[in-house]
Amino acid sequence: MTTQLCIDRLRERVPVAREPDSLGAGVDSSSSSPPDDPLASLERREAVGQALHVVVDRLSPNERVALVLHESFGFDFETVGEILNRSAAAARKLASRARTKVAGAEEGGPVSDRHIVDAFMAAARGSDLGRLLELLAPDASVSADAEAIASGTPRRIDGREAVAGFFNGSARAALPALFDGRPGAAWFHRGKPLVAFDFTIVEGVVESVRFRAEPQTLESVRRRDSAWPAPSIS
Repeated sequence: MTTQLCIDRLRERVPVAREPDSLGAGVDSSSSSPPDDPLASLERREAVGQALHVVVDRLSPNERVALVLHESFGFDFETVGEILNRSAAAARKLASRARTKVAGAEEGGPVSDRHIVDAFMAAARGSDLGRLLELLAPDASVSADAEAIASGTPRRIDGREAVAGFFNGSARAALPALFDGRPGAAWFHRGKPLVAFDFTIVEGVVESVRFRAEPQTLESVRRRDSAWPAPSIS
């Protein structure tokens, strides 16, 4: 019902040329982007369908529209934003928030800092720049202690775009870790941590990442039994 209402509203608000047989939904045929892989599209539709019972209970109406139109039918955020009378950035944030809520519900509990850290690291390793941007606060920053800087980490990076660009496609050798009992990541050598990624999560997004390599700090770093999830595709 939600998806059909979304499509009906789209047809009323955005009159563009459409391919008649495109996933059963109106898709702008003037778009220069290549069509989605059929298998990926099917997987997105199935994932959304399985999560609809969660969506109804946990998401706001705007979050439902953003999630269904983007994840299930592949509409870009500019189009979703037009439907919701919001900017493309706001539509992206709504879809990201909805995905996070659904992911937490599917695992049987509220979204935790571990979910955010793991999603961020998966996006970094998978070169998913869009997802990195969604998971970062606008004023996100990267910093490092003296020992980490000596190991080659940057001294300071400020701003969502700059931080996302730094992590995009990087940190492939990092492993899931606990830092003072909190979820994070670290580079290990022969089982010993060399540099820890100390995350600060605020309201479901990454506020900062600090590279830590002081010997006394690394004593509290432990591997955790987890694997990075596959990066989500936005």
